[in-house]
Amino acid sequence: MALHPISAQEAMQRMALPQGTSGAFSCIIDARSESEHAHDHLPDALNWPSLTDEERVRVGTIYKQVSAFEANKVGAALVAANIAKHLEQHVMQLPKTWQPLLYCWRGGKRSGSLALVLGQIGFKVWLIEGGYKAFRAAVVEATSSMATALNFQVIAGPTGSGKTRLLHALAQAGAQVLDLEALAQHRSSVLGRIPGQAQPSQKHFDMRIWQQLCQFDASRTVFVEAESKKVGNVSIPEELVQAMRNSPCIDLQLNDDERVKLLLEDYAFFAQDAELFCQRLQVLTPLKGKTVVSDWQGLVHAGQTEQVVRDLLLTHYDPTYAKSVARNFLHFGQAHVLHLPSRQEQDMQHAARELSQRYP
Repeated sequence: MALHPISAQEAMQRMALPQGTSGAFSCIIDARSESEHAHDHLPDALNWPSLTDEERVRVGTIYKQVSAFEANKVGAALVAANIAKHLEQHVMQLPKTWQPLLYCWRGGKRSGSLALVLGQIGFKVWLIEGGYKAFRAAVVEATSSMATALNFQVIAGPTGSGKTRLLHALAQAGAQVLDLEALAQHRSSVLGRIPGQAQPSQKHFDMRIWQQLCQFDASRTVFVEAESKKVGNVSIPEELVQAMRNSPCIDLQLNDDERVKLLLEDYAFFAQDAELFCQRLQVLTPLKGKTVVSDWQGLVHAGQTEQVVRDLLLTHYDPTYAKSVARNFLHFGQAHVLHLPSRQEQDMQHAARELSQRYP
């Protein structure tokens, strides 16, 4: 039987190999249930549940109310039926050279059952020892090591100065970029939740960060935006936070009129939906008071959204950001100041080229 246990660390190393090369996996298969997979999974893993969410509840109920023996019988029948479905739906056209990497939660029962059948067919099957739980621990350890080894250049600057746009321009210019807000699916500020986009779980956010860090060349600069410890509801790993805060900074500057216009473009959903904007403004009541927030809401309903954005920048975001960045980023006082003429793409591209040459 072609079944090969593999450690989480070795699986990580081989996952970095280009598909089709010697030692690379043909695909990664998560044998856990749908909800477990949705909460977090290995990068690009396919979900072939050995037991669905509903079936897990059924088997668990029998285990508690009847006996482990009866639960095992029912579970085995369900697993066998599900494996048969996966074979019929996904396996029939695959060549003998196909080599999947399998995992489940920890014990290996669910992934082991699938691996056993695939191995008996004649496929070379790899199985992560300790399953997802072991891989998760390896991700946490690897992220810590990589974060301390990378050379970060932190892009700081007040809200609306174009930090995210500059990151995108740097990426297009071929620079190494860690876009934490994109990975977190949130724009970081108290008003930063993006309509229609749910944030990943904390574990999947960690997995995304690890996957991105693996792409970087440690001998080159990695550009990252100055962030607080949390991006929306998820937290940046502590070692990465500390590495960023101990790194040199770029102080990005853009005039107030351009900042207001940039925010109206990047947060167009607020300008287009007054009720949504007013609802979000409500969260600022403990900080700004009912009167101020009520006045802002009145201006929004009167079509004066631009004035509200300007007030938010000058009276809330700018003072808060100035205190935070000076307190948390040790080298901000010696930051390279970069003045942008405008928010336009050509100016972002010019700045990106300048920074790529200055910090290769």
